[in-house]
Amino acid sequence: MTLFSAPVFCAIDTVDISRARSIVTAIAGVVAGIKVGLEFFHANGTMGIHALRDLCISIPLFLDLKFHDIPTTVAGAVRGVMPLQPFMIDVHASGGRAMMEAAAAASAEEADKAGAQRPLVVAVTVLTSLDSYAMAEVGMAASSVTDQVMRLASLAQACGLDGVVCSAHEVRRLRAGCGPGFRLVVPGVRPVWADHNDQRRVLTPTEALAAGADLLVIGRPVTAASDPAAAARRIAREIVESRGCA
Repeated sequence: MTLFSAPVFCAIDTVDISRARSIVTAIAGVVAGIKVGLEFFHANGTMGIHALRDLCISIPLFLDLKFHDIPTTVAGAVRGVMPLQPFMIDVHASGGRAMMEAAAAASAEEADKAGAQRPLVVAVTVLTSLDSYAMAEVGMAASSVTDQVMRLASLAQACGLDGVVCSAHEVRRLRAGCGPGFRLVVPGVRPVWADHNDQRRVLTPTEALAAGADLLVIGRPVTAASDPAAAARRIAREIVESRGCA
């Protein structure tokens, strides 16, 4: 189940707030939302988020801070970002059951107190920059990438999370295993005309959506383009056209 006709969240991963504001201004009417990660957040903090939201208060925000700590700390971190009214936040599934349950509970409690809509809480499974060799280096040699993704996704779903962040290559199996209501957020997506950069397990936007992805996170093909708005429109057009021909 997709949430938007062209469900692309643009990754605003820069420390330069002026550059970030310029990108948001250019793409606000084209993409479904923006993703702000560690680079921007650590450089600019909550004031930086407000500076972006002031440009377009209604644009959905995926606050990609990948919380991973003891349950109490993660719950506190979730409460701390709730005033930013994110559409979606994420945690590392490898933080375990108690941590994920604490994150889900904190987001629901704070939203209820504020009379606001609860953000989606999704779990990062295996980073798209990792492959089986890299996993073996950190002690996960017994598992394939896909098996580890499925294990962590199943745990996240059991903890009441809304979905997972995963590679496009795991989408079909996750959709079959976790059902239609479990949100699949896919970074590392690259149009055929864009460089792969440091992403190893990628599909094109249309391929990822056809496999069952709900939301796509696309950064450098848009933000590094000479005309970010034109690049975003090209991606959105390719998605819409592919669906029209399906």
